[in-house]
Amino acid sequence: MRFLLVSPKNRTVYNFRGELIKLIVSKGCEVFVTGPNTLDVDRIEALGAHFVEIPMDKNGTSIRGDMRYCAALTALMREIKPDVTLSYTVKPVIYGAIAAKRAGVKNVNCLITGAGYTFSSGSRRAKLLGLLVRRLYRYGLGKADRVIFQNPDDRDEFISRRLVKADKCRLVNGSGVDLERFSPVPLPDKPVFFMLSRILKSKGVAEYLEAARLVKRAHPEARFMLLGKYEPSMQDALDVEYVEEFIRDGIVERFDETYDVRPYYAMCSVFVLPSYREGTPRTVLEAMAMGRPVITTQAPGCRETVIEGKNGFLVPVKDIAALADRMCRFIDEPELIGQMGSVSRAYAEEKYDSRSVNAEMLRHMRI
Repeated sequence: MRFLLVSPKNRTVYNFRGELIKLIVSKGCEVFVTGPNTLDVDRIEALGAHFVEIPMDKNGTSIRGDMRYCAALTALMREIKPDVTLSYTVKPVIYGAIAAKRAGVKNVNCLITGAGYTFSSGSRRAKLLGLLVRRLYRYGLGKADRVIFQNPDDRDEFISRRLVKADKCRLVNGSGVDLERFSPVPLPDKPVFFMLSRILKSKGVAEYLEAARLVKRAHPEARFMLLGKYEPSMQDALDVEYVEEFIRDGIVERFDETYDVRPYYAMCSVFVLPSYREGTPRTVLEAMAMGRPVITTQAPGCRETVIEGKNGFLVPVKDIAALADRMCRFIDEPELIGQMGSVSRAYAEEKYDSRSVNAEMLRHMRI
């Protein structure tokens, strides 16, 4: 059996789909992976997969560029003749499904890892792009045999908007987390809050920074960490100078992307993700697995990861005051950190073990 994974970014292949690829390889399948460039190909091939570069502008709006991408995928599929395909994120999902049907693939699967910018942003640009994206989704998902969602809110919205038929939909608990690699470590002595995310408006980075400023006024001993990449080409990129002002003022410390994020989780007391919308945030699952309580939003994809008052707190989207208040709660009642962190680990073991999630993925894809 030949399996093809259509990916938007090489880093996400080994970070988020690595365990799935290794499981499929262990079943005796020959695995191929597409990516937009040749960065970190050695890490993908180390999983046991063949890599094929197919350039794609993930954020571009060029119709010609997208048509070239679809044609290249079609040509590849006609050449390698995969038995099963799986694609994730907007362009790979849409054009991967179209290409697979053109190439005669019999088992076509799409993974919705989050509704994305055009669903979460209220800007005029997002609304206009959303009209086009939803039309493309409706056409592309019509070519898929199964569409796998990572939270029920996304599934229900796609069905209600008539982007996909209900009988094609499946549901899994995110991408799961490797519970052996991400294991509990001792908590720091002082309160440390940590956010790991690309520096985008829709991730809630601005809310995190503003809440940190409020908390520091009352609790100057509190420490705030931010690990993430500036994304100037993204539609909802946060202004670099805006973020740098918080760094210069000593409100937050920023760290660049790294291959191993575990030391940063180990340095924190509480993980924070004030996102506007997610599929199921992998960062939250990693923090939970390492025994950290979580503050996140009541947004789709986020709210499934927190049992309110048990392993963390949920706050309304864009509510800086509520976010700051929950941070102060952990500072004023430090015993909650250990208590809720233990519940986080237990919840990760119960619901988000990557072995169980990936086994479910294989069942859905009929591998």
